[in-house]
Amino acid sequence: MRAARLISLVLLLQNRESMTGAELARELEVSERTIYRDVLALGAAGIPIYADRGRAGGYRLLGGYRTRLTGLSRDEADALFLSGLPGPAGEMGLAEVVATARLKVLAALPSGLRDASTRVERRFHLDVPGWFREKDPPSWLAELAEAVWQDRTVEFRYRRREREVARTVEPYGLVCKGGGWYLVARVGAGHRTYRVDRITEVTVRPETFTRDDSFELAGYWSSQAERFVREMLRDEITVRLSPAGRHALRYVAEPPAVREAEANAGEPDAHGWVVSRLPVESPDVAYGQLLSLGPEVEVLEPPELRARLVAAAHRLAELYA
Repeated sequence: MRAARLISLVLLLQNRESMTGAELARELEVSERTIYRDVLALGAAGIPIYADRGRAGGYRLLGGYRTRLTGLSRDEADALFLSGLPGPAGEMGLAEVVATARLKVLAALPSGLRDASTRVERRFHLDVPGWFREKDPPSWLAELAEAVWQDRTVEFRYRRREREVARTVEPYGLVCKGGGWYLVARVGAGHRTYRVDRITEVTVRPETFTRDDSFELAGYWSSQAERFVREMLRDEITVRLSPAGRHALRYVAEPPAVREAEANAGEPDAHGWVVSRLPVESPDVAYGQLLSLGPEVEVLEPPELRARLVAAAHRLAELYA
């Protein structure tokens, strides 16, 4: 751990030319006293590091010294491609190797390009988790990530509705969707997807498996996600939508359902309202979705769902009378 910190300290000074003890301590998450001891150790090892006194002082490397310790390790090279997702990378236990790889890349850049990281960070930020979600990563995520990196077979227990099942799988990849984590694994001749927050116990076995190089995680996830949503939309209802309702529908229904509703829409009436068939998961789910559209939607079929919304409208009228 200390060796990695010493390398990081040298790379920081190589990238930024001069930093105070407080800045280094904050960057490396240690005390200023630890920084002082690290600087003495580097000097004893022959690294030409010295301190400027005074208000504008700080530590710097002598005469444009450049370390040759910029070669990436295998872990750092792999983690570098996750550097745009610091939150998920940290949840998988890769925060330290991502940070070290980032420093090494910055150290290898010409001096005129070393502000690239700061320029990007000031202009763009990717916030992966959805709103109203817990920030804590699911249990066993780091262990599963390690198994994915090492191509090791995994045994786990999985919570399915009211019971738990045991599975032995070959973990091919992890997907972060809206802040939720999913494990894609080969089981037998096919692949399946498991929600990581439903995994209650994990054992990473010592043996490795041979990965199918033709498998593409992004393509698999895209097709599975689309199929999952379409299989979920088992029912269909008939609705009238105002222009505002058509616009707002995309915020309460799944994209495939919205696309089908638009394709099924009839000609607008004099006020812009259209009649359409809308795929839904169930009448109960549709009730909650359409209730949020208020007076911008009218359910025509089925009559049971229409009656529920009529009753809700009466209760609202009484409440606000």
